[in-house]
Amino acid sequence: MHDDAPRPTGPASDDTCAAAAGLRRRQLLGAATAVAGAALLPAAGVRAQGGWPSKPVRVVVPFPPGGLTDAYARAYCEALTRKFGQSFVVDNKTGAGGTLGAAEVAKAAPDGHTLIISTSGPLWQAKALYKKLSYTPVKDFDPIALFPSGALLLAVNDKVPVKTTRELVAHARKNPVAWGTYGAGSWAHMLGDALNKQEKLDMVIAHYRGEAPMVVDLVSGQIQAAVGSVQGLLPHIQKGTLRAVAATGRARTPKLPELSTLAEQGFSAPVYTMEGWLPFAAPAGTPRDILDKLAEAVREASASQRMKDLREQFGIPLMPMAQPAEVRKEWDGDSAEWIALATSLNISLD
Repeated sequence: MHDDAPRPTGPASDDTCAAAAGLRRRQLLGAATAVAGAALLPAAGVRAQGGWPSKPVRVVVPFPPGGLTDAYARAYCEALTRKFGQSFVVDNKTGAGGTLGAAEVAKAAPDGHTLIISTSGPLWQAKALYKKLSYTPVKDFDPIALFPSGALLLAVNDKVPVKTTRELVAHARKNPVAWGTYGAGSWAHMLGDALNKQEKLDMVIAHYRGEAPMVVDLVSGQIQAAVGSVQGLLPHIQKGTLRAVAATGRARTPKLPELSTLAEQGFSAPVYTMEGWLPFAAPAGTPRDILDKLAEAVREASASQRMKDLREQFGIPLMPMAQPAEVRKEWDGDSAEWIALATSLNISLD
């Protein structure tokens, strides 16, 4: 309106102003109502817009630093931190063969802010190994991905005069032998227990809270034999302080292609040939969209040079499994197989 244009005066002007003010109040009220309505939308709507993660994510590893499980967790936590812009922090919660850490995760809020990367023992086999647990293995977790553990090595202290598992069996018939494991209920535990029963041996099965302290005692001669990861044992094998006598699995490990497998040496029971997994999981009931985002991030990270180098370092030829349907199928099938194996060995850890 130009400055010289006529302006309304009198009652008509007052009515116009009142109408305008009323319209403005209705507009403000409508806007406030819309905002309030938006605040009442379901949480899934907020999550779909990227509300998770809203705080640092705790990734429990139920074993101490220094082993394969911990190495996987730290490498993937770095990748997930970059991917989601929120810290993914490893928490080494050890004790009771990994079941203390697993119990904490099972009881945590299923909101994607507490996760676990573990051996299968606390999440699967514990169902058969413990009569009393504060959580239910398998059922209390939702799988995200499965990391291959690769072959495990059976090694002896260099002072033990054996080069094969058959020679170790013969030696153990005449001499005291302590067999180290990286955790009660672990694959290493079941291997030692199976060998004791099948060969009628009396080896002492010595459990450790993780691979690192087990290797220290093996190198020092406190125990005579142990089962561990390629990366954990190989440096000492190369130095000559330890001697590898066999590997698990159906095929030879690429890091030690000259080393025969337990199956090649005549030990063909399932416990000697099975392939191990390190499950990455969340508390049961975690929203599917969060699980899918994590699985996608694992797939992306697994293709990186950093993860290729990690698998090479540990002598692991297989890629992680991170397609949701495939993971669920493997989780259901393998957990049942491992639980049946633990049951057949009649191991009780209570």
